[in-house]
Amino acid sequence: MPDWGQKAKDVTDGRGVDHVIEVGGPGTLTQSITACRTGGHIALIGILTGVTGEVAIPALFSNQIRISGISIGNRADQGDMIRAITANRLKPVIDRRFLLPEIVAAFKYYESQKHFGKVCLEL
Repeated sequence: MPDWGQKAKDVTDGRGVDHVIEVGGPGTLTQSITACRTGGHIALIGILTGVTGEVAIPALFSNQIRISGISIGNRADQGDMIRAITANRLKPVIDRRFLLPEIVAAFKYYESQKHFGKVCLEL
């Protein structure tokens, strides 16, 4: 979908989304900016479309959008982490599980900040 940023605005009745997980980089960053609500956040975790490009600076300012660069480890780092989790028998703390049709209730519960641990969706 070439104009997915505007589609995100349309499906939120013009408000825009709270958060965008941006994996494309410069080739899709403009769409992410368009998709964001005023005060929205873009987590830039990938650069699949290259390392340089144009950024719509006025749109960032006028909509008070925050961009955070999120670095992740490489494949070897992930393997090390998985082995450490397995060796130490670490298990996530799960507060509550919701079925997928209950997704709205899950988000409301998460938003209430009453949970301790993970709030999960079961597919």
